[in-house]
Amino acid sequence: MTVIYIDADACPVKAEAEKVATRHGVRMVLVSNGGIRPSANPLVESVFVADGPDVADMWIAERATLGDVVVTGDIPLAAKCVAAGAKVLKHNGEELHDRNIGQVLATRDLMADLRSADPFRQGGGRPFSKADRSRFLEALERVTRAAKAL
Repeated sequence: MTVIYIDADACPVKAEAEKVATRHGVRMVLVSNGGIRPSANPLVESVFVADGPDVADMWIAERATLGDVVVTGDIPLAAKCVAAGAKVLKHNGEELHDRNIGQVLATRDLMADLRSADPFRQGGGRPFSKADRSRFLEALERVTRAAKAL
């Protein structure tokens, strides 16, 4: 049975994911270190893990499998979930799969190296937009349908 796992600590699309989970009658699990409000929706479960680096990521990686959907911006977590057979989406709707995860992981590592070599090359990318939210909603709908069909 399909489960949507949300790496929830910095996820800007929790509400959109809950709408899709509800529409499909799919269980959704919000995994975080705390600080998020639990949902009253019976399909949505909140899991609070201990503080520490990557604890939420490890929790998700240990459980995500074929037929599940993972929503995360964490590329190493995405790589583990793709390897386990789960469908993975970034918050902007970009799907990560076995054909692109290697390149995305390499780019992430390269950018981390560049940022550490140049203290003036800091900061994030562009702000999260309404178009990103819309792209995510469309992609999650498509990926959830595909995951349920497995």
